[in-house]
Amino acid sequence: MAASKGKKTVGSLVLSLGVCVVAAGVIYVFVPHDDSKEPTVKRVDYTIELLTARRAASYPVAAPEGLAKSWKPTSVRYRGEANEAWHLGFLDPDGQYVAVEQSTDKPSRFIDDASQGAEETSRTQRIGGETWQRYKGEKYDALVLKGDGSTTVVTGTADFDGLTKMAQSLRMKKGEAA
Repeated sequence: MAASKGKKTVGSLVLSLGVCVVAAGVIYVFVPHDDSKEPTVKRVDYTIELLTARRAASYPVAAPEGLAKSWKPTSVRYRGEANEAWHLGFLDPDGQYVAVEQSTDKPSRFIDDASQGAEETSRTQRIGGETWQRYKGEKYDALVLKGDGSTTVVTGTADFDGLTKMAQSLRMKKGEAA
């Protein structure tokens, strides 16, 4: 009697498992899905964070003005407690990542972190009347501007043309949003 009860239990388990597999197959076939699409990155509005950073930071905070709508802002943060760190991330028209980073942290440490280990090159370029230092890295390249009390880094996967476009658009202001 116990043996027949055990067979019924195992048989019921196998039958239940079969029903679950069939149900999962039906759901997979009839629920629409498209694995070929890339995940959509949402555009963020950084106006409030920019206003906050410009009021709180001890340095003029950089943000772009006049960039085409095809530049998509994707991330923003200001951390006053962490060396007044300002971050503004974008996808450029080619889908490459470009970030504006500023901080009052020690320049060598901050540049290394922001550029993900890019190395200083011998090349500089003039942008907006300032001399920016080029950095080249395996993952990110960067343009660096060392200022009084803060460092600005424009970095990302974009080429130097893309980084330069961002750097040219930057307006550094204190105490206002735009």
